Amino acid sequence: MIKNQARLLQGNEAVVEGAIAAGLKFFAGYPITPSTEIAEQCAAKLPAAGGTFIQMEDEIASMAAVCGASLAGAKSMTATSGPGFSLKQENLGFAVKGEIPCVVVNVQRVGPSTGMPTSPAQGDVMQARWGAHGDHEIVALCPSSVEEAFSLTVEAFNIAEEYRTPVILLMDEVIGHLREKVVLPSKEELVVKEREKPSVPQGEYKPFAMKQGNIPGVPPLAAYGEGYRFHVTGLTHGEDGFPTNNPAIAEKQLKRLNEKISSNKEALVKVEEFHLDDAEIVVFAYGATARSARKAVNDARAQGIKAGMLRPVTIWPFAEDALLKVKAKSPKAVIVAEMNLGQMVLPVKRVMGDSVPVVQVNKLAGQLIEPEEILSAVKEAI
Repeated sequence: MIKNQARLLQGNEAVVEGAIAAGLKFFAGYPITPSTEIAEQCAAKLPAAGGTFIQMEDEIASMAAVCGASLAGAKSMTATSGPGFSLKQENLGFAVKGEIPCVVVNVQRVGPSTGMPTSPAQGDVMQARWGAHGDHEIVALCPSSVEEAFSLTVEAFNIAEEYRTPVILLMDEVIGHLREKVVLPSKEELVVKEREKPSVPQGEYKPFAMKQGNIPGVPPLAAYGEGYRFHVTGLTHGEDGFPTNNPAIAEKQLKRLNEKISSNKEALVKVEEFHLDDAEIVVFAYGATARSARKAVNDARAQGIKAGMLRPVTIWPFAEDALLKVKAKSPKAVIVAEMNLGQMVLPVKRVMGDSVPVVQVNKLAGQLIEPEEILSAVKEAI
């Protein structure tokens, strides 16, 4: 392949290109629309890159296999859509608890249940955050272009490896199946990060140590087969990985598990700001909807309306600081546009409080929100 050559790629194809560029060595999945191309491309390309593809018997087993492969030292990924994402939740919670690096791609479609398999939606936003039970943090990234499907897949692997956590790439059907001309960076231009390995003797290694590691709260992770013997369980455990019912130990470990993400929000949370400097109306949108929002903002500007857009690239943790900056400028309104009945609108309202009106623009049943619909809301809010 010619270096820096322009290519016509589908979003799902770009995910596979990004995963392999980031060092993907194991993919386990079960075909499901609209993410099937990811499995198909991994089946074709991953073996040639020195990795392993396996189609598991179901989504539950796929997530379990990904956890096992990661613990054996392989960068691992799975891909699915709404019904499969629901099935993955138990083992996704296990990955959170066991601090197992991996990437889970969810190409959203209309739900609940089987819903509309080939139609776009953004209805899994809250499931991405709260699908697994218990107190936990999660990182979820949301691309709005084919190029970002590539770059955010690389970023997802980097975060997973650095922070010892599962990372969700929360796409929607439009981005998954969209084709755009992209120029992918060369291997030399990419920043690819690896998990920190233990530096202590094998007999002194604690897989969930409170204070070891380059990033506070993130212990180094050995791989099974490298001589380090350690225990991983979904039960609450101490530094050695073995179960404990000691409240003092459990509380320290649970706080560390959450704080390794929550205390690093500044490094993890990324947003796109578009015409926000003087914006009197701010549109909050993500994924495919942000493409319509950008057009609506440009159209509003052409008509003399000072509109802007805040796009959360990182869906979780929530972009609270960026919204607080918007609030400080006292806009006339914040418009939240999303392909659901309102999943991000409540977090936005919580930040804005009573001082800034929050307006919803929602659409269901596989219909993409058109720029004209967002523009109409902008005009009404002036």
